[in-house]
Amino acid sequence: MSGHNKWSTIKRKKGATDAKRGKVFTRLAKEITMAARESGGDPNMNFRLRLALDKARSNNMPKDSIDRAINRGIGVGKDAETFEEITYEGYAPKGVALMIECVTENRNRTIADLRHTLSHFGGNMADMGSVAWQFTRISFFELDANKADFDKVFEIAAEAGAEDVDSDGESIEIIAPVEHFKSISNALSDAKLEMEEAGIRFQPNQEMELTPEETMQVMRCIEGIEELDDVQNVFSNMSISDEVLSTLDE
Repeated sequence: MSGHNKWSTIKRKKGATDAKRGKVFTRLAKEITMAARESGGDPNMNFRLRLALDKARSNNMPKDSIDRAINRGIGVGKDAETFEEITYEGYAPKGVALMIECVTENRNRTIADLRHTLSHFGGNMADMGSVAWQFTRISFFELDANKADFDKVFEIAAEAGAEDVDSDGESIEIIAPVEHFKSISNALSDAKLEMEEAGIRFQPNQEMELTPEETMQVMRCIEGIEELDDVQNVFSNMSISDEVLSTLDE
């Protein structure tokens, strides 16, 4: 199983404990806002917004909250805030490299919260560029393996520019260069294939091997960062062993 699929497996297994409705809605609202700001409020013309809206609806986010998030993104309404997307770099315990994507209207608060949380778990912030070289930006897509045929997905994705298509039996993951994000998105949509996730993410150039105990220590640090309101995504260069995966079932 690839490292990407292992992270997806972890996400599914942690899903029940991570389903804190308020935080889920906050994160989704910010994604909708940034998507609308980037390419407008029409989901038919804005793939990122369409995907964000699908996520919001699948999580039963109220329609008025969705509408407010869209209006905030296109600058309509009295509560239109100036959000910005920022990526911070840092290290978790054991020297594990982290790329932390945030959406915030207050940089000072965000970086203070990140610095405090990393310090609490034995990590630290890093200077811009000192961690990023350890990662490559990629296009990433995830589909439910129970709702899509792997061979069909493989053929469509490969023709549209994918570098790798993999499955763990529960999900199908597609990895591609950033420049092929739109072509693969369009190809999957045209084939009426529903995507669970789609976006640009950081892929580690080389993964770090840790003991199960060290891995769990780093995972606790990452979970602490993910709890922060301004954090959207956290990527690391840590390898996840099958032994650690099995403990998540207990």
